[in-house]
Amino acid sequence: MSPNEGGDAGSHPNAAQEVIAVDADDQEQGTVNRLDAHTGEGVRHRAFTALVFDGEGRILLGQRAPDKRLWDTHWDGTVASHPRPGQSQKDACRQRLIDELGVTPDQYDDLRVTDKFEYKRYYENEGLEWEVCTVLKVTLTDTTLEPDEEEIAGLLWADYEHLHDNPKWYRQLRLCPWFEIAMRRDFE
Repeated sequence: MSPNEGGDAGSHPNAAQEVIAVDADDQEQGTVNRLDAHTGEGVRHRAFTALVFDGEGRILLGQRAPDKRLWDTHWDGTVASHPRPGQSQKDACRQRLIDELGVTPDQYDDLRVTDKFEYKRYYENEGLEWEVCTVLKVTLTDTTLEPDEEEIAGLLWADYEHLHDNPKWYRQLRLCPWFEIAMRRDFE
């Protein structure tokens, strides 16, 4: 998912990172190179997506930076990434909120895990995501943001229920598949 997957180990720093390989029950199976997990037939691995809300129930959508190899310029349900070996989903999420949005823990107090699902999606001959994805939610009490442009190209607050109920109206946003799945499951 993010940060920028892809490239070869010599051209992109994340290509040398490891992600946690898991079975369908999210049981750890060791680690795998991040690039290997996202190319060919891929390797199932652990990931998360965080849905960030404001006090009015609007969701913050983040547009993935144009230099991301997978789902570049698509809109995401705010922050998504992979926990490092030994790191909890909540700790990984807290770190990505800081790294991608400049959001610190004093801006929220309700970070919580709400769902988990497995999915596999291919992207335009560039690679794939095959992940057991944990969904976290957080409501910001302070919506001050300092986005990292290498991660996020744009931000948009949207009425979450309206977005869910009227997907055709938002089609031009090109939503990331993991976010669409998380949102659909959230309203089931």
